Amino acid sequence: MTSSSQNNFQDPMDDAFDEAFDQYFEQTFEKFTDRLQEETRKERKKRIYIEKNREEGHIHLWNDYFSDTPTISLSPIQKCTAAIRVLAYGSAADTVDEYLRLGETTTRLCVEHFVEGIINLFSDEYLRRPTPADLQRLLHAGEYRGFPGMIESIDCMHWEWKNCPTAWKGQYSRGSGKPTIVLEAVASYDFGIWHAFFGLPGTLNDINVLDRSPVFDDIIQGYAPNVTFSVNGRQYHMAYYLTDGIYPKWATFIQSISLPQAPKAVLFAQRQEAVRKDVERAFGVLQARFAIVKNPVLFWDKVKIGKIMRACIILHNMIVEDERDGYSLNHVSESFQGEENGSSHVDRDIDRDIPSNIANMMDARARIRDNPIHHQLKYDLVEHIWDKFGG
Repeated sequence: MTSSSQNNFQDPMDDAFDEAFDQYFEQTFEKFTDRLQEETRKERKKRIYIEKNREEGHIHLWNDYFSDTPTISLSPIQKCTAAIRVLAYGSAADTVDEYLRLGETTTRLCVEHFVEGIINLFSDEYLRRPTPADLQRLLHAGEYRGFPGMIESIDCMHWEWKNCPTAWKGQYSRGSGKPTIVLEAVASYDFGIWHAFFGLPGTLNDINVLDRSPVFDDIIQGYAPNVTFSVNGRQYHMAYYLTDGIYPKWATFIQSISLPQAPKAVLFAQRQEAVRKDVERAFGVLQARFAIVKNPVLFWDKVKIGKIMRACIILHNMIVEDERDGYSLNHVSESFQGEENGSSHVDRDIDRDIPSNIANMMDARARIRDNPIHHQLKYDLVEHIWDKFGG
């Protein structure tokens, strides 16, 4: 009797336990399944739907083609607008599809033809060497800022080449590991770029680029106007550029003073580094106006990349010439109404009869690289700036 009563009592308990366990398991499993589905829905992003109005575009195309005055091809305004948008915004070629209804391949062709047209039409005007009048204006600006005989500043910029061929990546990649192409440029106070040498691999530093650069070819060949200026009572006959510390100590380069201690050296370093930043600011303005130069270049052909860079510089110089009257140093020419007011002068009569033989070229090359003249000129500039700004 006792055992049978215990069994009768345990059976309802077991059934109740099993039922409670099953119910708890189902609830827990249901909550887990709901939570898993919710997380899956959160992770799964909704597909973005873009209305491209293909039917409307087809109707426009049909009407343009079969109208009384059919429009068979794209208009020049569409093509030029597409090219300018790619240069200005640095976007991919297929981003103008919705705005101008141009395909990627057509947009690339528009960019290539546009930059070639800009170079053929305007390179002689906006990528020229400074004329004697330009040199005189630059010399006046340099003397006003405390550097008689200084015309411009020189430096290099790297442009990342995203689609560089794999076989060339070791040649074009520097410390960052990304392949780049070097642009050497000479810029003035108004951000105008007077010299542009582009196309060398990114592994070369500024000195290696200078060795291959044609920046001094006019002086060596005897085509450059003669410049005369005086500093600290001493007369010199060759203009110079302001540079950073990597450039060699030549008569045509003036660097800052590293770790200056004396008050004169500190003032000279401050003035030199401030004026030398003209070329850095010019690079920044160029990249701000044409984002294609700021972003990694997507083209494969190096020749086409070089044409894009040249076209952007030409357009940049167009803007500089148009806005030159608004720059803060425009009153410099008014401060030097006559040539007697300044010590920097340009000989406007260039002697073309001097033969460009090897002896004359080697002599000009030696004068460009004259190290004693560099140190003497730098010393005189330190004294001149202290007399003018030291107070």
